[in-house]
Amino acid sequence: MKKWKFISILLVLLVILAACSKKDTPEDRLSTYVGLWNKAEFTKMYKEYVSEASKEAFGSEEYIDRTTKLYTDLNITDVEVTFTKPEETKKYKVDEQPEFSVHIKMKTIAGPIEFEKKVVLSYEKKDEEENWFVEWDPSFTLPDLTQNDKVGISKLSSQRGEMYDRNGRPLAINGSGYEAGIVPEKFNADADVERLAEILGTTPDFITKQLGQSWVKPELFVPIKQIASTQSDIIEKMIEVPGVTYAEVGMREYPYGQSLSHLTGYIGRINADELEKVKDQGYKETDYIGKRGLEQLLEERFRGEDGVRIYIEKTDLGAEKITLAEKAPSDGDSITLTIDAELQQRTFNAMGGEPGTAAAIDPQTGETLVLTSSPAFDPNEFMIGVGTSRYNELAENPLQPLLNRFAATYAPGSAIKPVTAAIGLEAGTIDPNKGYTIEGKRWKKDESWGNYGVTRVYTPPNPIDLQKAIAFSDNIYFAMEAMNMGKETLIDGFNKFGFGEDIPFSYPLRASQISNDGTIESEGQLIDTSFGQGQMLMNIVHLASSYGPIINDGKMVKPVLFEEEPKGEVWKEGLISPENAAILQADLRDVVTNGTGKDANNLTVNVSGKTGTTELKSSQEKAGKENGFFVAYQTVETSYIIAMMIESVEDNGGSGYVVKKVAEVMGQ
Repeated sequence: MKKWKFISILLVLLVILAACSKKDTPEDRLSTYVGLWNKAEFTKMYKEYVSEASKEAFGSEEYIDRTTKLYTDLNITDVEVTFTKPEETKKYKVDEQPEFSVHIKMKTIAGPIEFEKKVVLSYEKKDEEENWFVEWDPSFTLPDLTQNDKVGISKLSSQRGEMYDRNGRPLAINGSGYEAGIVPEKFNADADVERLAEILGTTPDFITKQLGQSWVKPELFVPIKQIASTQSDIIEKMIEVPGVTYAEVGMREYPYGQSLSHLTGYIGRINADELEKVKDQGYKETDYIGKRGLEQLLEERFRGEDGVRIYIEKTDLGAEKITLAEKAPSDGDSITLTIDAELQQRTFNAMGGEPGTAAAIDPQTGETLVLTSSPAFDPNEFMIGVGTSRYNELAENPLQPLLNRFAATYAPGSAIKPVTAAIGLEAGTIDPNKGYTIEGKRWKKDESWGNYGVTRVYTPPNPIDLQKAIAFSDNIYFAMEAMNMGKETLIDGFNKFGFGEDIPFSYPLRASQISNDGTIESEGQLIDTSFGQGQMLMNIVHLASSYGPIINDGKMVKPVLFEEEPKGEVWKEGLISPENAAILQADLRDVVTNGTGKDANNLTVNVSGKTGTTELKSSQEKAGKENGFFVAYQTVETSYIIAMMIESVEDNGGSGYVVKKVAEVMGQ
């Protein structure tokens, strides 16, 4: 009995001793460590798996805090650390330091980082536990990293896409401007600060604040304000002040300035409201963003994507930075417009700063060669930022230079008469050979019209047929023909020409309308609509396009703005037969040779077209303001149809004033 009791005790002791002597292999310890590494459990790794020598050398601040911060700052994700155990298990002595390879792969803000790392383990006794522990150093986190190295992130700036016209002329480019500044030792603040502030459009307090910055030294250039390349007058004035100079700096540039400002728009420093809307897209407080026009409309395409570089800056004197990962910048798209910048400039100049708009469309391809609004603003000035007083000056200008008129709609007046004539000819209600005997300048059907009546400006000899009615813009003739047509025919005809629907154009334009609700309620409204008044409103691009069917086999082509868009796509077709188109072609030529467009008849090329005047008044008794129109094209080998509107022409000769401006454009 005693013998068996002794044997039992001995067996228990042997089991205990065997258990106490059992320890992990280096491979097992490293496998567990790698598992924790993949989970980023740095605290547990440090406390239970890192050697005492490593802890003494680096401490928890280096191991846990710095590693955690690097993971956050570098946006390290998807860490994959792999360790493949050797096929043959080797028994290591406690005084040996086995070495194994692990493969480390991760994603960062600058792209993937992947490297091999040699891991050494040492056998130690800790807290009465004997096991294998990792000899750690900072290069476990990033390759070649040491304790004293600095890890840096640098932005690799992308370039904003640029804008060009059909001939490669720059419309919005990454050009240059100027930085106005002061060399303090040469500047007399007491005598000149107020003068300089007035020249630069800033305040004396701001200049004083800039000069008072801690880094400023007497001989150093102190930047005060950016100046656009177009603002040479400011440069000339400011350099007359002693101690004031300038340096050339990179800047968005708009070479065609005001003539294209409403189309190109401009970029500017992002404001708080804008940042709130797009902050999840990577924008920062120092970024620029499209503010108006195509710069705003195509912001996503123009905006590039900055790249980023992660590097190690060694503490060794003269050591080069080690790049760990680099994501190259991606520049924004450059876009070519169908616009002819020189024709646009010529058109804008011809308008002479008067309020109005103009568009020129190729009737065969739909390419938009001109799209301008007058007066305008300098996008270069807005790009660098305008002060409150300057902005208010523009906003309160009665000519409204900040208003984009080519996106709006206006009553087209008699410029719509060729379309009305086309509708009547196709419907069979207008006989081009039939003439009316019309006496005087005012007509009404009967007394049921009350005070309503139709007036005309000219009284050509009777009978008045379609040719004379178009040549001399006879409202009475068109009133009579509108009565013959009836509202259903007229509405249907205008709808076929695209009224009441979105204009298929890449820039948002207000749709043209027959009336506020698309209907015609009375004979008076029917007549007014036939010659482009009443509630009719039309966009300038649509107006130019609507003449296309007369010279393009009855087809109205979709207007296009970008070179990359398909050309010659039909928007509307079958609008007028070849026979009726020939009639209107002759009539529109007669407008220039014998009628209201004579001021365009002295050019080196033959021109056809139609004038129009819109009366803006509250009643028939009162005289009101007038908008003048002229839609014209070169009679032979037509390359474009140009439509121009000028506001308030009542004291300048009506639509004839606009004819002269269009002639100035076409005659050069």
